[in-house]
Amino acid sequence: MLRIIAGEARGRRLGTPRGRTTRPTSDRVREALFNILGNRVIDSLFLDLFAGSGAVGLEALSRGARRVVFVENNRQALKCLMANIKATGLEGRGQVMALDARRALVTLARRRETFDLIFSDPPYRQGWGELILPAVIPVLAPGGLVILETAVTEAGPAITGLEIIAVRIYGDTALNFYKRAGGLAVGVYDSD
Repeated sequence: MLRIIAGEARGRRLGTPRGRTTRPTSDRVREALFNILGNRVIDSLFLDLFAGSGAVGLEALSRGARRVVFVENNRQALKCLMANIKATGLEGRGQVMALDARRALVTLARRRETFDLIFSDPPYRQGWGELILPAVIPVLAPGGLVILETAVTEAGPAITGLEIIAVRIYGDTALNFYKRAGGLAVGVYDSD
């Protein structure tokens, strides 16, 4: 069972979608991610791609993100996501887009929306990083970060326009941190 780790919804339990089509980010990985992000989360605009249960985006809201957009198109995951948003009492600051991630990114870019933090947890070992990362560039705010979760056995892809600045490994999971190429990103250093 997943739970919110910190902030205003701390300790609230989260449901997970039935079946094997989604793989929720573990409490351990989420805690490490938010420890790395620290105060960057407060008052941020956060995009949660392949949101699944919504655990990452809900953690961001609980820790003070101004707004989170959740992108998910799996029906079972959407039911779970909606229930989790309601159960945490954070529905006023969250928006769900029931779309494929690529279509959602096109829609957000057309609306000229940008995000300080973009988290993407696509299915492992299916090449989604190469497809999604170029599409996040138009919605990445200046100084923003993109975090791509992958299996430890797959490297974060090299993408024109983005620069990988850190990789953190947690068991069989890797968090790959990107910034806009040539841009500034504060608070993530690859020191270990």
